[in-house]
Amino acid sequence: MTQNAVSMPDTPPFAPISRETVSSQIRNQLLERISNGELAPGAQMPSERELSEKFEVARTSVREAMQGLVSMRVVKRRGNRSYVAEHLPDVVVEPNGQSKSFVAELFETRRLLEVPLFEMAAERATDAERDRVAAVATRFDASLDIVEFRRLDREFHTTLAASCGNPLLIELYGKVLDQLFRSMEFFTLLSAESNQAEVAQIIADSCEAHRGIAEAFCMGDALAVRVASESHLDSVEQSMVDDLH
Repeated sequence: MTQNAVSMPDTPPFAPISRETVSSQIRNQLLERISNGELAPGAQMPSERELSEKFEVARTSVREAMQGLVSMRVVKRRGNRSYVAEHLPDVVVEPNGQSKSFVAELFETRRLLEVPLFEMAAERATDAERDRVAAVATRFDASLDIVEFRRLDREFHTTLAASCGNPLLIELYGKVLDQLFRSMEFFTLLSAESNQAEVAQIIADSCEAHRGIAEAFCMGDALAVRVASESHLDSVEQSMVDDLH
C-alpha cells in the first residue's frame, strides 16, 4: 500500500443528508401563507418568539428562515419588525357605496387583471407550482358552505396567480381580491337568507369551473386557461348582479 492510500474499514457510514433544513421548511410555509394572501402585502409578520412556539423549533431556525425571506425580497425589515413586502402601498380599493355597482366594478377590474395574469402563469409555472394548484383544485366540493368555499376560492386564485413570476402584478391582483373577499357588499349578498338557493348553485358551478381552470393550467394551455377563466368570471358576475338581491 502506498503512503497516500488510507484504509478506513471500521469508519461508520455517513448519515443521510436531509433534503430540507428546519429553517427552509419554515421559510416555505411562511412563503405559502404570503403567496395565498393569508399574510397580505404590508402585514406585520409574527415575531420570532411566536413562530418558534408555533413551529416548536429554536429561534435560530426561525431567524434563518426570516433572513431567507428578506433575501428573496418577500419580507422587509423596519427596525425590529418584519413586514410582508409591499410594492404598491398607495393602491387602495374603496367601495362606492352602491353594493351591486361596486361588485360589477370589482369584476370588471378583476377580469382585466386575472385573465392575462392566469395566461402568463400557465406559460411560466414550474411543475411544483402546477402540482400545488392541482392539489387545491381537488378540495372543491359542492357541499362546501359559503365560508369554506370562499376561503378555498381565494387560496386557489392566489396560488395560481403567484405562478406568474411578476411580484407587482401579484400584489395588485391580491389587493383587488382582498377587497372582493372582505367587502361588506359581497358578504351581504352571499349571506342573505333569501339568496341561499342561488348561492348553493354558484358554489356548485364554481367548483366545476375551478377544476376546469386547474386542468388547463396544469397542461400549460394558456388559451384554454383564458377561455375557462373568462367563462367562470362571466357566470359568477351574472349570478351576483342579476340573481342575488
